Amino acid sequence: MPSTPSAAAAADTPSAGHPATVELARRHAVEILTRAAVPSPDVDAELLLGHVLGLGRGAVQAAAITGRVLDAEERTVFAELVERRAAREPLQHITGRAAFRSMELAVGPGVFVPRPETESVVQFAIDALRAVPIPRPIGVDLGTGSGAIALAMATEVPNAAIYATENSVEAFIWARRNFAESGADNATVVFEHLADAFHELDGSVDVVISNPPYVPDDAIPRDPEVRLHDPSAALYGGPDGLDVVRQVSATAQRLLHRGGTLIIEHGELQGQAIRELLTADGWHAAATHRDLTTRDRTTIAIR
Repeated sequence: MPSTPSAAAAADTPSAGHPATVELARRHAVEILTRAAVPSPDVDAELLLGHVLGLGRGAVQAAAITGRVLDAEERTVFAELVERRAAREPLQHITGRAAFRSMELAVGPGVFVPRPETESVVQFAIDALRAVPIPRPIGVDLGTGSGAIALAMATEVPNAAIYATENSVEAFIWARRNFAESGADNATVVFEHLADAFHELDGSVDVVISNPPYVPDDAIPRDPEVRLHDPSAALYGGPDGLDVVRQVSATAQRLLHRGGTLIIEHGELQGQAIRELLTADGWHAAATHRDLTTRDRTTIAIR
């Protein structure tokens, strides 16, 4: 396999008698990330530059146009970050932040990085909570991970009471930090297995949502960012990927009142199996919805 220059070496190239500008550093980073098969090299290069410079992506683009010069420390730090990204460390682990809807969440090793497709899944929960004709609807997020789903519900439906549970120590630390940073006083997160969560709410919940681990045990994710860095407990759901979905169904049956809504995120090939599972468990009107890429992503059922 042919060798490729390291990010540090490439970042040094612009300094051959000339100061390194933002644009020159950006171009070299894009070249490196492209060779490493990073899916969005332009975007990632600009976000990493923004992380180093304390700027948004638009401001980075403006700095590139105006010829802003990077000092030696900025160049060194940027080169190190590009090298890490070229090794397929997740961008969000490098910056320590993940965008989700209107929020920025703290993330890192030990917690599942929230994905853009989940933004459309949580919209179903937000809409369902807003449609509840009482002053204080109740929503529950089973297996909250970073807290993305629960905090989206809490911040976008501020009259709702939102409860979330997580049983991974590493993920719970990130969730607790995000709950504190959000300032959402209508959101509560507890360290507990989803099977045992919130017995005090039995029969009173309006909406239950979950993005459970749903990858079958023998289906190894292609992307190194997922395969090497997402916690296995957040990915794998047993031989058919539905072990935790079955538990979500049982817990939601206990929590929801009659007419309450269950929302489950899942893989694009699992909609039919989940509809059949939920129907067998006694749920009504199980229906699967597609995400913005037209892949089956969300199944909803009524208690």
